[in-house]
Amino acid sequence: MNEPTHHTTYNGPVFHQTGAQNIGINHGYAVMSQDPELRAAVAELTARLNEISGHLSAEQVRTVEETLPVLALDREAMAQRGLTLARISQIANALGPVAQPVADALGRVLGLLG
Repeated sequence: MNEPTHHTTYNGPVFHQTGAQNIGINHGYAVMSQDPELRAAVAELTARLNEISGHLSAEQVRTVEETLPVLALDREAMAQRGLTLARISQIANALGPVAQPVADALGRVLGLLG
């Protein structure tokens, strides 16, 4: 087993790596503690995205992986990230019925964002 390594730029994301494939990135985003309803909706959307991961192409997996950190932002920041949420919507639409729970969860998030 490899020892974890930690890489930082001191002014950006912090990277944690254990082995060759297990890499985590801490972007330093604030938790949405001020909005429990939105936090719950985002948690549901994240869970639904994880459920359909076996149906995604490699490019779609990359898109989801790039999108998930944005979902950890607060309401105001997320509302400004419409393109990111649109990317999730495109993936759900491309997969059809298998991704309906993702589309439903995304709809709840968008409804809360107004």
